[in-house]
Amino acid sequence: MKSIDVSQAVGTVLGQDLTRIAPGQFKGVAFKKGHIIREEDIPIMRSMGKNNIYVFEITADQVHENDAAAKLATLAAGSGLNLTEAAEGKVDIQSDLHGLLKIDIDRLLQLNLLDGVVLSTLHEGVVVNAGQLIACAKIIPLLLPVSTIDQVETICSAGSLIQVLPFRVKTVGLIITGNEVYYGLIQDKFEAVIREKIKLFGGVVGSTVFLPDDQERVTEAITNLAQQYDLVIVTGGMSVDPDDITPVAIRQTGAEVAVYGTPVLPGAMFMAAYLDGKPVLGIPACGMYARITVLDVVLPKILAGEIITRQYIAALGHGGLCRKCADGCRYPDCSFAK
Repeated sequence: MKSIDVSQAVGTVLGQDLTRIAPGQFKGVAFKKGHIIREEDIPIMRSMGKNNIYVFEITADQVHENDAAAKLATLAAGSGLNLTEAAEGKVDIQSDLHGLLKIDIDRLLQLNLLDGVVLSTLHEGVVVNAGQLIACAKIIPLLLPVSTIDQVETICSAGSLIQVLPFRVKTVGLIITGNEVYYGLIQDKFEAVIREKIKLFGGVVGSTVFLPDDQERVTEAITNLAQQYDLVIVTGGMSVDPDDITPVAIRQTGAEVAVYGTPVLPGAMFMAAYLDGKPVLGIPACGMYARITVLDVVLPKILAGEIITRQYIAALGHGGLCRKCADGCRYPDCSFAK
């Protein structure tokens, strides 16, 4: 850092905060440390009594914090995102749409291991809204080595590190199973719950079929609905009781079962399968009365076109126990299935 005449300071990096005092009008920092001095700043500085100032010299192997932050954000950001203008070495990354946030966690770790580089995000896999802040790119020093930017480029060269996926699955075929509902012994509560959950993501339940505990009829209905809709949901009959035939009916369609049984509570008896590429979900009874279950965790991913795997479901066990908060449910702003 060196002291120079302000007339020679255009294009240099300010090495100190400059305070301006206008009695009765303003008192505070007029120019912050790290500011790149412009021609129009000079008369203002002189009016503040600043004829000489401390500046940093940017060498060929250094990048100013704002330029570095903008580069970091641009390299990391993929589709569905907006970037703010860099200020004080920071760029906010916002979602451009209502969708599913995807983060490459391994490469995020690699970036944050670099000296002077910070990329902070929301949790991977959460639902975000248009305009929502989802990440911040920040540079710690005023001047970052070009070699560090080169490392950022290498890490980000494998593709988007952050992106937001739109919800693509829009139509749902719903099957409500159970003798007690089909024969009018009790009133169905499942349909309204499922319709509301699908609506949250811009989808619609196109058809609802009520069936008794008849394996052949449930299998036939699944097959038919899978030909008409993006997603098939079958409710009830998911336990190991002799009357519960939904898992067998799903398998009988020829669907490939990704998982039956999850380490997420509520929702242990959940099934996810794929029939000719169409997802088929078996939802246990907890989906009707529990506010949040495994369905709320996997549904956004499915509607965004993500494939549910056994590996993914197994990993949900860490954090997969709902706290059932006595002071009210805060999901998704909690630790459940994160």
